[in-house]
This record gives sequence, C-alpha cells and structure tokens, in this order.
Amino acid sequence: MTTLIIGGSGFLGTELIRQARAAGHRTVATYHATAPACTSETAWYRLDLRDEKGLAVAMAEIRPSLIINASSGGADWATTAEAPVRLAMTARRHGSRCVQVSTDAVFSGTGRARYDESCLPDPITTYGAAKAAAETGVLAVYPEAAVARTSLIIGRGRSTHERLVHQLIAGTTEGVLFTDDIRCPVHVADLAAALLELAENGAAGVQHAAGADAVSRHELGVLIARRDGLDATRLAAGLRADSRLPGPLDVRLDSRTTQHLLRTRLRGAHEFLAACEGEPQG
Repeated sequence: MTTLIIGGSGFLGTELIRQARAAGHRTVATYHATAPACTSETAWYRLDLRDEKGLAVAMAEIRPSLIINASSGGADWATTAEAPVRLAMTARRHGSRCVQVSTDAVFSGTGRARYDESCLPDPITTYGAAKAAAETGVLAVYPEAAVARTSLIIGRGRSTHERLVHQLIAGTTEGVLFTDDIRCPVHVADLAAALLELAENGAAGVQHAAGADAVSRHELGVLIARRDGLDATRLAAGLRADSRLPGPLDVRLDSRTTQHLLRTRLRGAHEFLAACEGEPQG
C-alpha cells in the first residue's frame, strides 16, 4: 500500500509517517516550504495544494492507495477551505481512500455540553469557517471520504501546547492559560493510529477522534508540568471571556461513536499525561 501524507513535515504528519512505515506502507509525504531531512524510507514532494497542476502531476507519479491530509493552512481560505476539496476530487479520480483532518474549531462552543458527529458546524472564527467549508466540500465531491475532527494534539513534549507550558514556567514568554477554554486533548500517537485505521476500514463521513477527557487549557498545562517535573504554580490562570482573543470557549468532542470503529483507544489527558507517558493501546 502506498500512503501519501499531506503535511508530512508537521507534528501530526511526522507521527503518521512513522506509524505508516511501521505498518509496512510505502510512504510518500509532502511539505510546503522547508524540506525535511531526507530519509531512504520516505519520498518527499514539495507541494502547494493551491497548485492544481502540481497536484495532478504529483498524484499521477505517486498513485497512492491512501491519502491523509494533515496539513495546516491556518485561516488562509484558499489553502484551508478550497485546496482540500481539490485534493478530494483528485483522490476520487484516482480511486484513493481519502481522510481529511478537521478540528473542533468548527463549533462555537455555545449551547451544548458535548458535540457528537451529528452536530452541524457553527464556527465563529475564520479558521473554523475555513475548516467547516472544507468538510462540506470534501464530502460533497467524495462522499466515501472520511472527515476526522480532532482537538488539541499533545505528545512527547513536541506539541505547541507543551512547548508553551515550558516557556511560561521558564519565564521566557508571558501569558496566561485559560480556565474557561475547554477541549478534549488527544495524544498524537493515538490520533495517528486512529486516522490510519479509519482509512483502512473504509469509514466514511464525519468522525470524531479526540481524547476522552474534557479539560481546560490551564488544567492541561498543569498536567503537562507535573508530568515533566515542573512547578505548575508558575502557570498563571485567566479567562478567555475576559480577553480579546476570538475563539470558542467550551467545545467537548464526543468521540464515542467513532471509538466503536477503532481498535486504538483514544485516551484522555489524565491518562496519557501521567508520569510515564505510554504508547497507544489497542
């Protein structure tokens, strides 16, 4: 099986490559700007998903059985909303399985305790709107594709959230962690395994792949600090509601329906941020 990881140089993409190779896949990955260190196990393509001709050429050369789009274009509409639809159209023409990684930012975080796979997006940020548009477009042109919504991705000290906690405690950056901003963080290894499973078992439509625990960003920071032997009392707490930062407050992805499709267990933050951080369990 040839697996193509779009955004392979990113945090999630790197883990997807590792697990796909371990499963015996021929792996091909893309990057947008900076070429990663080349390895004999993975072929790398420089690819801008907005370049329709470049995408067509790459697909004709690679001929992947499976495509996972783990790229992050931020709030850029052409990259985040439009390009995934073009990718899905190309995947369908080539008969490739396609998984589009989405986000809990497609929800407003108001009016619900939890969001399951049946909930309709109601984004309140440009990024969330772009991701929601991508979801709709991908499934419109390729109904057999899977759209996997996830939450804050954590793991092995390399995530943005873990680095921020270390910087705040060291005093190299200033800021607070919000106590009213609730998410369901997921371990990068659990998420990568779940995405590969969803691709291989033919799951279609919207899936939720987030952790089992709902925690605030401040509580998450405390868990990270304790795991790493740092002084969690140095983490200042604040309220997003009192800040000028846009974004949803309470978004708790309910992944129980998708979990029934998986061997991989989507652990909660309290478990995977215990002192001895483990690998995903089937």
